[in-house]
Amino acid sequence: MSAHFKKKSAKTSQNIPTASLPDIIFMLLIFFMVTTVLRETELLVRTTLPAAEAVEKIEQKRLVSYIYVGPEKLEGNQYGEDSVQIDDAIVDDLNEIRNIMYRKVLEEPQMIISFRVDREVETGLLYDVQHELREAETLRINYSTTREAGT
Repeated sequence: MSAHFKKKSAKTSQNIPTASLPDIIFMLLIFFMVTTVLRETELLVRTTLPAAEAVEKIEQKRLVSYIYVGPEKLEGNQYGEDSVQIDDAIVDDLNEIRNIMYRKVLEEPQMIISFRVDREVETGLLYDVQHELREAETLRINYSTTREAGT
């Protein structure tokens, strides 16, 4: 009796079609490249921005280079002396600012220098940084602030 009931095997193959797989991978790659946010600068100084009434937003942020001025962050939520940070590094000698920013402006002549200055920083340090920027011929300067609560 067992000879009469044989199971028939299917003649179709059950392979998954992979013809569109490269297209799908390429579309996912483009999606992640477009939606990924680039790494922000790690702040090594405290910057509590002052408030202002007349605030104007810069639209082309790729043309902006930030200079952070404030007390240097130390371990254990402590703060040290006022320091200047450009990109991810503290500038030890203020004369280095001239060389760093001159090179940046040579690469991108439309560069805007945006100061993010802690509200408790001595104005003498800010004046020295501005002087170095003038010597580097970087004259497009912006001061970052926060919007006042009343406006």
